[in-house]
Amino acid sequence: MRDTLDGKFDFSRLLIDFKGFMPVPVIITEPALGGFGGVLALTFLKPKVPPPGVKYVPPDITSAFGMYTANGSWAAGGGRIGSFPKAGIKYRVLAGYAGLNLDFYRTFEQVGEQKFAFNIKTLPVLLNVSKNIGKTDLYLGAQYVFAKTQLAYRPDEPMPDWVPKEDIESNVAPLTMFFDWDRRDNFFTANKGTRLNVQYAIDDNWTGSDYDYQRLHGMFTWFFDPKPTWISGLRVEAQHVYDTPPFYLLPSLSMRGVPAVRYQGATIVLTETEQRIDFNRRWSMVVFGGLGKAMMPDQDFGDTELVYNYGGGFRYLMARAFGIRAGIDVAMGPDSFGWYIVFGHNWNRL
Repeated sequence: MRDTLDGKFDFSRLLIDFKGFMPVPVIITEPALGGFGGVLALTFLKPKVPPPGVKYVPPDITSAFGMYTANGSWAAGGGRIGSFPKAGIKYRVLAGYAGLNLDFYRTFEQVGEQKFAFNIKTLPVLLNVSKNIGKTDLYLGAQYVFAKTQLAYRPDEPMPDWVPKEDIESNVAPLTMFFDWDRRDNFFTANKGTRLNVQYAIDDNWTGSDYDYQRLHGMFTWFFDPKPTWISGLRVEAQHVYDTPPFYLLPSLSMRGVPAVRYQGATIVLTETEQRIDFNRRWSMVVFGGLGKAMMPDQDFGDTELVYNYGGGFRYLMARAFGIRAGIDVAMGPDSFGWYIVFGHNWNRL
């Protein structure tokens, strides 16, 4: 586990010698899942040779995982992210089974904001394929997800009145068309480049769903280096749903320091910046901050609570040959605190 270049601790040779196999134990620190837990992912990374005229092709990633957290949430599954570079094709396949304990929040006129604890059991399957246009970095693709879901109220009391009966046991099956323009210099931890991903999803009876709604989602990230040792990043993201999805699938703000599904709305917008300072080849410091809003259909943008986050952390270049940095972040939100183990980059969600 020593790099041939500088003799420092490094996983690159281990990944290469073991044909890319790497057991990845990860500590879960997401506040919405109890603040502590673990994932064991048995992962294989297979480097790809770029075709002529292409600078970088991400490795194929195959993984099987199991998860358990302090609030009793669990999950198991597996998947693969891969590509056929010469044909300009990318694909993703994922299947799993999960039982998640999550808190959702609703505001009522007489009593204000209330918290509700639910258990969500779900069996999702995801299929995703895309093809580049000509020899450009622009990919057009389609994604299909089918998930059978059962909902229970955790206090072992009657289901709250505001929960629609059809949400208790249902199928969702969004068919998504998307384009992805990815010019980052690294799939795991980018130093330069941009990525723009726009998705339009249809959830209807003919797709296998019990619902009828649509979702528009866009995300833009930009990385540049004002100085050789300073990497600056910008993220802008927005989502909007038309008609009525199950309440647990309403868009929510995804920001460090803010518990998952804490702030939901029919429309969400957010922006975040992250600055990384490299002290040397291996060690770096990051600071970040962001703003976001989540709006229900009956709310105006100006009247909606402005949600913020800020924090910092460190990174270590743990696999130089693959460009993988990992570390720990500490973040604050409006009414919460969280710490996060980051493998690659925190914005790698799509």
